[in-house]
Amino acid sequence: MSSSLFRTKNVEQSIRDTEEPEHALKKSLSALDLTVFGVGVIIGTGIFVLTGQVAKNNAGPAVALAFVAAGVVCALAALCYAEFASTVPVAGSAYTFSYASLGELPAWIIGWDLVLEFALGTAVVAVGWSGYMRSLLDNAGWHLPAYLSGRDGAHGFGFDILAALLVLVLTAILVLGMKLSARITSLVVAIKVAVVLIVIIAGAFFVQSRNYHPFIPPAQPVPAGASLKAPLVQLMFGWAPANFGVMGIFTAASVVFFAFIGFDIVATAAEETRNPQRDVPRGILGSLIICTVLYVAVSIVVTGMQNYTQLSVDAPLADAFKSIGHPWYAGVISFGAAIGLTTVCLILLLGQTRVFFAMSRDGLLPRFFSRVHPRFRTPHRPTILLGVIIAIVAGFTSLSELAELVNIGTLFAFVVVAISVIILRKTRPDLPRAFRTPWVPVVPIVSVCATLWLMLNLPAETWLRFAIWMVIGFAVYFLYGRSHSRLAHPEQPSEPEPAPPIS
Repeated sequence: MSSSLFRTKNVEQSIRDTEEPEHALKKSLSALDLTVFGVGVIIGTGIFVLTGQVAKNNAGPAVALAFVAAGVVCALAALCYAEFASTVPVAGSAYTFSYASLGELPAWIIGWDLVLEFALGTAVVAVGWSGYMRSLLDNAGWHLPAYLSGRDGAHGFGFDILAALLVLVLTAILVLGMKLSARITSLVVAIKVAVVLIVIIAGAFFVQSRNYHPFIPPAQPVPAGASLKAPLVQLMFGWAPANFGVMGIFTAASVVFFAFIGFDIVATAAEETRNPQRDVPRGILGSLIICTVLYVAVSIVVTGMQNYTQLSVDAPLADAFKSIGHPWYAGVISFGAAIGLTTVCLILLLGQTRVFFAMSRDGLLPRFFSRVHPRFRTPHRPTILLGVIIAIVAGFTSLSELAELVNIGTLFAFVVVAISVIILRKTRPDLPRAFRTPWVPVVPIVSVCATLWLMLNLPAETWLRFAIWMVIGFAVYFLYGRSHSRLAHPEQPSEPEPAPPIS
C-alpha cells in the first residue's frame, strides 16, 4: 500500500499525456502573454483592496516592508517554480511537479490544496471587484439593495450579485479559448498599470511626512488567553504580538502575500505555451519583479497621503484621494480597480481549472472532466462546474476569511515545490533543465524556512479550516482517487471514445 501511495509519474509520461488528441490543450501563448498574465493577476487585490486593511490593522506605514518581505519569499519560490515549469511543461503547476518527485499521495494533497487556493482566490477578488463597482455606482447615484450587495438585508439575507455575475462571465470567456483570454487580459492590464502609475505619480504630490510617524507603530500587548484569531506562532511560543511592531510586519506580510500568487499561475499555463522551456521562466520572474516594485511604491505613497489609522478597508486608494479633496482621481482609481480586478479573477479561475483538468487526466478525479472542447480546445467541463461553484461562494462569503485561507494554501504549495526541486535533482539529474534554480539545495531550503515562517504568522483559525479541507481531501483520495488512478491501471486506454476533430 505504501508503494502505491508514493508511486511517481515520470516526466516523460506526463509530457506524453499532453499529446493525446482528446486531452491536448492548444499551444498559443508567448513569453509576453505569460508576463501579462502574471502582471494581470499579481496587480490586483494586494494594492486595490488589502493595502488599507493590513496598514490599519497590522503594520501601519511599514506595510511597504511587508510587501518587500512577501516579495522576497515569493522570489525564492519563483526560482524553484521556474526550474520545474521549464523541465515539466505540463498543466497542473505544483501538482504535476510533486507527482514527478514526491509521489501520488503528496501530489493529490497539493492538487487538492491548489483547487481550494485558486477557487477562494477567485472569490476574494470577485468580492473586492464588487466593492469598487458599488462605489462607482454610488457615485453615479445608483444604489444596489443591501441584500444584493453582500450585506445583511432586512431578513438577514445577503448575496453579492455583482461578484457572482463577474465569475460567470469570466467562465464563459475561458471556455471560448486561451487566445481570447490573453487579448482581453493584455488590454485590461494596460489600463490597470496606467491607474497604478497615476496613484504613484499624482499621489506623490500629496504625501505629508507626518503620516509616516511612527513608521512602525508600537506593538500592542498580547491579551491574556489569546483566541484562535491570533497568529499560530503566538499561540505556540507566546512571543508574537498580534498587531504592529516588527512582528506586525510579518503578520501583514502573511496577509498581503495573497497579492503575489500570480506567478505560480503562470506555471499552470506551461502546457499552452509555444516555447515553455524559455518563456515560462521569463514570465514567472519578470512579472514578479515588475509587480513588487509597483506594490512597494504604491504602499509608500498611500500611507503618506493619509494616516494609516484612517485608511479605508474596502477601497483604500480611491478613498485616500477623496480624503484630500480630489474625487476625480478617486473615480479614475475605482474604475481602474474595477476593470483591473477582472483579470485577476480570470487568471485565478484559469489556474484552478488547469489543475483540476490535470488531476482528472491522471484519473484522480473523474476522467469525464479531462476531455477538451472539440472546437475551442479548452477544458470546458471543469471550467463550467467550478465557475458556477465559485460564483455561489463569492456571493455569500466575506473577504477577510477567504484571503487568509487562500494564503495558507499558496504557502503550502511553495513548500512542496521547493522540496520537489531538491528531490528531482537527486533522482533525475539527467533531465534537461532550460532553467536551473541557483545554489541548490540552499535556495530551496531557505525558501521552505521563509515560507513556513509566514505560515506561522497566519491565524490558528485559518490552520484549523485548512486542516478540515485536507481531511476531506484524504477521504476523497482513498475513496476514489487511489483506485481510479491511471498509474493503478496502466494497461487501460486513455479514453474509450474516439478523439474529437480539431477544427
